[in-house]
Amino acid sequence: MYYVEEMTQNEIADALGIGRVTVVRLLADARARHEVRVSVVGQLAELTELERGLEQRFGIERVIVAPLSQPERDPVPAISATVGAYLSEIVRPDTVVGLGWGRTLLQSLPFMSERSLDNLRVISLLGGVAQVRRFNPTEFVWRFAQIFGGDAYLLAAPAVVDSVETKKTLIEKCGLGTVMDMASELDLAVLSVGAIQGAGTTFRVGYLSEELRKSLIEAGAVGDLLFHYFDRDGRMVDHPFNDLVMSVGIDRVCRAKERILASGGPEKIDSLRGGIALVRPTVFITDEASARALLAQAD
Repeated sequence: MYYVEEMTQNEIADALGIGRVTVVRLLADARARHEVRVSVVGQLAELTELERGLEQRFGIERVIVAPLSQPERDPVPAISATVGAYLSEIVRPDTVVGLGWGRTLLQSLPFMSERSLDNLRVISLLGGVAQVRRFNPTEFVWRFAQIFGGDAYLLAAPAVVDSVETKKTLIEKCGLGTVMDMASELDLAVLSVGAIQGAGTTFRVGYLSEELRKSLIEAGAVGDLLFHYFDRDGRMVDHPFNDLVMSVGIDRVCRAKERILASGGPEKIDSLRGGIALVRPTVFITDEASARALLAQAD
């Protein structure tokens, strides 16, 4: 219906009596399972070529490229739908899952299929409960745990503290060390990177002032992972802000057995390149415009 008859997702939803979200998920599932093979024209073939190109260029086990109806469209909805469908397939019982944050991850929630999984532990990799914000990291964690019937473990602290001493006290005397230790057992880490240029989530929600952003750029920062700023080659920049972040250690996160990195957008190409070098994702999910830009930059 979608690939051969060229029906829209809304038309398919009306014809089958299901929601459009379900149609998006089923299409993504079919692609993920390699059940759909298109030989009529080439959009899927082009996406596959992009996926293989990124896998080979960056040494990633699996790349999933989300199609865009128009190159200038906001890529987040397409990436989020793909993330939600993929996680619905791979999250299993008896698993420890660590979650990052950001608009891409939060918007993946409606595309996840509800299940009840035994002994699923879901860990927040970043603090953020000091204020109620639109993209609070803890919201993604508890909603994810609710969808899959798991237990949520939160870092009940601000995402950023005022001093290294405060950070040490919170970890040692307020029980946060227990959650951070649990992260040593991560089976799966779901992550997104932010860009320091443009209106990234960190800047939009007020965690990053313009003055601080300028000083991070001067230090070589192109993006962040869990508020930790890195350069184009995936190395942490030498800046005091990184020491004030309440998160599970980046080294610990990057030791997770499976690491999913999901991000895209024209302002994020440098941060995607650095994020791939830093995280060494086993799975990378992005949009086709970002995939092309990454490959062009690598040539």
